This record gives sequence, structure tokens and C-alpha cells, in this order.
Amino acid sequence: MYLVIKKYCENETVINKSRFICTIGRATSKEKAEEFIKTVTKNYYNATHNCFAYIIGEDHLIQKASDDGEPSGTAGIPMLEVLKKHNLTDTVCVVTRYFGGIKLGTGGLIRAYGNAVSEAIKKSGINQIKPVQIIEIEFDYAQTGLIDNKLSNYNVINKLYLEKVFYTYQIEVDKVQSFIDYLINITNNNISYSLKDMDTCEINYA
Repeated sequence: MYLVIKKYCENETVINKSRFICTIGRATSKEKAEEFIKTVTKNYYNATHNCFAYIIGEDHLIQKASDDGEPSGTAGIPMLEVLKKHNLTDTVCVVTRYFGGIKLGTGGLIRAYGNAVSEAIKKSGINQIKPVQIIEIEFDYAQTGLIDNKLSNYNVINKLYLEKVFYTYQIEVDKVQSFIDYLINITNNNISYSLKDMDTCEINYA
């Protein structure tokens, strides 16, 4: 299980006349993160700074941050720390600054860059990626009403009507056994099921 931002977004804040524009998105590799940064930097080529941070991988091992000319430790690292605080991965963010003429000082910069990322995350939302087991069940047409009614809370991803009916479900790994037990119980063990591939599903987290 790991957390990612829900969607690409941009969010702008203004502090003492300086504009801070945070662009945040997903990246599943270092190469994709660097391409994202390159694209945003190109879009805001005339900005004073384009600072960035990213975390990649389920193990969070790939991490990088850049101050892009701001005083050392005042931009990239605070941005990275916000990503860590939210336990996010496969996430890249760029905070573009247009200097407004008023210096913010070290503490002010740290707060400004960190807050820019926090607000963008809040705007995007967070999803949880969970491992799931694909389970196919096979039953007679006469059982369709029962299955539709009793298993309505489970995520069915495919329905196939042949000589018999085949429903395919995505079941969270830690709920597989309880799903099977429930299935056997409601059908009096008059049903067939088979475990298929493992996959992942994405659900709302925050």
C-alpha cells in the first residue's frame, strides 16, 4: 500500500508580492519526474526560480530536491519534507517563484515553499494504491439476483453471460478470505470461484 496525489494540479499563493506557483503531478520513474520538471520550467521560463522535489517508488528510495538558486536548504528540502510528511510517493512538484521585490528571509522562504506544496496537495487530494486479488466467480443464472444483491458492496470489474454467469471482482488482499467465506455462506457452497492475477486498485484516501 502506498499514497499518491489524486491528480495533476496547480495552485498559486502570493506572499509579500512574490508569486509562488506549485505544479504537482505523478511520476513513476526518475526519468518521468525529470521530464515533468523540464516541462514546467519551460512553461515558466521567465520565472525567478523553479525549485523542485520528488519521491519515486513504493520504497520511497528515489528522492531529489533543488533550490534552483534560492539560499541553500530554503526551497527544495522544505518541499521534499512536505511530500514525506504526507507519506507520498511517485509524486513530483515544482514551485515557481516570481520575485516581488521584498526579501522573505530564510525562515520566510522555508515556510513559503513548504506551504505552496501543502496547498497544492490539499487541492489535489490523496489516493491510496492497494494490492488486490482478482477473483472470478461462476454461477447459474438463477443465482444472479442473489449475487447482485449480496455482493453489491464489492468491486465487480467484469460480467460475462454465457452458459453460466461469470463475474470478476477486485478484492483487497487482506479481505480475500472473508470474501470467499461470505460467498460460500450465501450460496450454501453452490458456487465456483478461481483466483486470478494480482493487481492494484486506487481508492480515495484524503
